[in-house]
Amino acid sequence: MTAVINQKSTDAQQTLHPLLEARWSPRAFDGKPLTEEEMKNILQGARWAASSMNEQPWFFYYALAGTEGFDQFWDCLMPGNQPWCKDAGALVLAVKNDFFAENGKKNATAEHDLGMANAQLALQALHMDIHSHFIGGYDRNKIAELVQLPEGTAPVCMIALGHQGEAEDLPEPYKSRELSARSRKPLSEIAKAW
Repeated sequence: MTAVINQKSTDAQQTLHPLLEARWSPRAFDGKPLTEEEMKNILQGARWAASSMNEQPWFFYYALAGTEGFDQFWDCLMPGNQPWCKDAGALVLAVKNDFFAENGKKNATAEHDLGMANAQLALQALHMDIHSHFIGGYDRNKIAELVQLPEGTAPVCMIALGHQGEAEDLPEPYKSRELSARSRKPLSEIAKAW
């Protein structure tokens, strides 16, 4: 199912898979907590992402809305992200492992591999009519201490997940951002035949 409400249109000149075309990063969530079952299904998408040497150098900590963990994660967000994240159904911390488990050597592709997992997480969620918004504005030291990250790991991003709410319910400046047009650089600026 991909019944996506308030979908922002794309200006793609080539054919996109419907999930790719529908994916965007809303800030308006309806406040309904996600369930453990929904989270397990979403995380299965990340689980099956490609990774160097099948290392899967990622780990996800998650907190469902209405729990103490959610409040603790929310408290680690920068003030500019807290107003709109309060209505997310779950907050997630995506962590990379910088070293290969097999030989202890530095994994130069760990962040890339986590990015692959994050992309699949977002598409799996959207398939379930759950939106994602990836967040860089949070206190990395505070959340690392909160979840007691092991040595050799590092937080990369947080993710707000939830069912889409109404843009009109957002305070400014978030409402204007929510209602603005979706845009991307032209393909000619990001790719070139060699």
